[in-house]
Amino acid sequence: MTTLSVIIDTLAAQGAGNLAVHLVAADGTTLPAFEAGAHVDVHLPNGLIRQYSIASSPHQREHYVLCVRREPASRGGSAYVHDQLRVGQRLAISLPRNLFALEPAGHYLLMAGGIGITPLLAMAEALDAAGTPFELHYYVRERGHAAFARRLAAGFRHGAVHVHCDAEGSNPANRLPEGLDTPGAARRLYLCGPDGFMRYVTDTALQRGWNEAQIHREAFGPAPVPTAPAATDGAFEVELASNGQVFSVPADKTIAAVLCEAGVEVPLSCEMGMCGACLTPVVAGQADHRDTVQSEAEKASPNQYVTLCCSRSLTPRLVIGL
Repeated sequence: MTTLSVIIDTLAAQGAGNLAVHLVAADGTTLPAFEAGAHVDVHLPNGLIRQYSIASSPHQREHYVLCVRREPASRGGSAYVHDQLRVGQRLAISLPRNLFALEPAGHYLLMAGGIGITPLLAMAEALDAAGTPFELHYYVRERGHAAFARRLAAGFRHGAVHVHCDAEGSNPANRLPEGLDTPGAARRLYLCGPDGFMRYVTDTALQRGWNEAQIHREAFGPAPVPTAPAATDGAFEVELASNGQVFSVPADKTIAAVLCEAGVEVPLSCEMGMCGACLTPVVAGQADHRDTVQSEAEKASPNQYVTLCCSRSLTPRLVIGL
């Protein structure tokens, strides 16, 4: 996997519990181009690899800005970022990759919950630079929790910003954008935030006439679905389309774990079904999708992909494109 050597240029608080990390190229050059919605894998010195969206404008390639919320139930990533990273420290990151790209539209409705603002801020910057109209609605518990508050307060030439605070009586349950009532064919809805927030907004949008293809989501945390083998899971077989090798996947192991134990190279990163690194084509069989990186339409598509780190099989054998 190709990695970039970067240096932490600055660390700055961005609302209560959020830390912005400004990264510059270690060799002083500009960083690789990226599109709004992209993320990078950050290789932390403690051995963990975590995915963070790039929040800065795609037109500013002298640095990448990431923003990390300290999670109470941190598995080690966010706690390490907040407690151990220091200005001047060197890190390795992946090349940017984008599973949450802006699709062509005449108008965009962007809705963020909490730290889900990070990819949507980059989208707002890109849309503003292109002269494309948009609305950005940002939901936080308290105003002091908002990340990038100064940038949002400065506004955009072609977009309107609305910050909604639950402590002030404004939350998704009672203050959804009026734009949800106008689901024109030229409009698209982008969501990022907690799973419950995205499910609520998605269900509401569908009820108001939006179609699934107009709605785009990215989770910054795992959805409350079983991403690890459960006691009720059964065994199945996985066949590699390239050479016909067949492996038995027991109920207590993932596809990725079985393949790695057998010496098969599997691209892994988050191992939670969030990043898309291990998405692999399904050649035959039916996957039991347990990831949050694919949309419902993608999961139902005839051309299916399976996340090897958490998904399973609904058929006795799953033939995959490895």
